[in-house]
Amino acid sequence: MIKKTMELRRQESANSAVMYLYILALVVFYYLYRWVRELPRVPNKGSKYVYITGCDSGFGSLLARHLDKQGFRVIAACFTEKAEEDLKKSCSSNMITTHLDVTSKESVVKVAALIKDKVGERGLWAVVNNAGVAIPSAPCDWLTIDDYKSMLDVNLNGVIAVTLSVLPLIKKARGRVVNVASVFGRVSVTGGPYSVSKYGVEAFNDSLRINMVPFGVKVLCIEPGFFKTNVTDSGILGNSVKLLWDRLPQDVKDDYGPQYLQNALNVLKDKVNKISDGDLMKVVSCMEHAVSAVRPRTRYSPGWDAKLFWLPLSYMPSCVTDYLMLKRPFLLPSKWNKFCFYVHCDINSKV
Repeated sequence: MIKKTMELRRQESANSAVMYLYILALVVFYYLYRWVRELPRVPNKGSKYVYITGCDSGFGSLLARHLDKQGFRVIAACFTEKAEEDLKKSCSSNMITTHLDVTSKESVVKVAALIKDKVGERGLWAVVNNAGVAIPSAPCDWLTIDDYKSMLDVNLNGVIAVTLSVLPLIKKARGRVVNVASVFGRVSVTGGPYSVSKYGVEAFNDSLRINMVPFGVKVLCIEPGFFKTNVTDSGILGNSVKLLWDRLPQDVKDDYGPQYLQNALNVLKDKVNKISDGDLMKVVSCMEHAVSAVRPRTRYSPGWDAKLFWLPLSYMPSCVTDYLMLKRPFLLPSKWNKFCFYVHCDINSKV
């Protein structure tokens, strides 16, 4: 009896091992198939125009240089003249630079007219909506509606305005729209308009993707994790937080406590800097693939923090997300401790 039981257990273990090997083989086959499927690139790059916003620095600047080297006709939209000059000096004669303020209707229309004149009947192969800002960012009750509007005008309304201004040209070329969102468009872990704007980009991206299927236009989304750009620059973010704190009424400062500001600045300086990846090409490579691959992905999630933490977290129940976010006592207002004390006392009194 004992021998039969042991034999059955061995057989079950062997069957389990075989099952796991089959699963592993399927996973390996899937990723190998996807890799091979995604290798082909579009032909005739020299005749394809790509319009990129936010080329002053970071992802936009790198992408403009990268696509220019690959032979695309890049139209790089910058906010400053210096950025335009730098791109012209470091890129080929095919590079076209222009000033763009995505919050200005006149500026958006003017650039769209320039692009229409350049591309002619061929149409525009791709637009990459990369322009964005990260300030002001702070707890919601520190901010005004104007703070929200200032960021939404760039991060969301700017994306929509730029896309709609050149969409007829993209439809003509059966091209692509590439929208840069964020992992914070999947899960909101901080106050302020940043996550609001990125959730909006995700919604616009999804609705546009479905709308454009009959026209052969592909709409792709980039959802980066933390990377070392102006969006995660601790100096820029820290100065913004200080300005917002200084203008708060005293009762709100009292709610958060005297240590809150310094704790927030320490987190920006230490934590954000440490988790931010310095290899911006991880994101640029995804952008390039979205523009040039014959079969691009619907979504890209560059960064290990995006793949292994933020995106899995976005699929968790809200209670799990809230629990993990509230485990950061150094970023909780001082009244949180009083709240926990009252709740604890209330529970004990009922028991």
